[in-house]
Amino acid sequence: MFAIVRTGGKQYRVAPGDKIVVEKLAGESGDTIDITDVLLAGEGSDLKSVDGLKVSAEIIAQAKGDKVTVFKKRRRHNYRRKKGHRQQHTILRITAIGDHKAEKKQDAKPAKAPKDTPATAPPKKEAKAAASAGDPNVKGQSEAAATENPAPAAESAANPDKAAKAPAKPKKAAADKSDAKTPSTKNAAPAKAAAKKTPKAK
Repeated sequence: MFAIVRTGGKQYRVAPGDKIVVEKLAGESGDTIDITDVLLAGEGSDLKSVDGLKVSAEIIAQAKGDKVTVFKKRRRHNYRRKKGHRQQHTILRITAIGDHKAEKKQDAKPAKAPKDTPATAPPKKEAKAAASAGDPNVKGQSEAAATENPAPAAESAANPDKAAKAPAKPKKAAADKSDAKTPSTKNAAPAKAAAKKTPKAK
């Protein structure tokens, strides 16, 4: 059903559920008002009587329009006037026209249920802990790697004497490597000087 209403000196064609912007009306957001000045009403091509018909609307917000600049000038008279203006507006939602009310929108899709995870799959944190401990049941770790590299903690617990006796390998000093690589140039200069001093045999 539709209706043509008049408010603020303007006419609007409305239907239940529509939103319109009209000249400012008294009220706050959330208030319900009735528009009694109904000019025409009908459903499809059939017109209906407007005697005692009311259009119910809900105030969504009180707002302002875009700024308009008003500038006046009279040439050769040094007359200039400039003003700005923003029109007060009220945003309405049409809730009902007479007995016809707006239909409530249903949810498009229900919320999806979470997928059930298989019971055999271990959680992520447990899988990481098992992989670090060398568990052969965890995917991504080969059986050969699990058998070839046993945990060092278990080996030290089985043979404590062996772990204590094993001496640490001494590290070569970096200074020795640098001395071995660079040839000594200290003795090269006196050898050249001695060769120059010796006279050649005639």
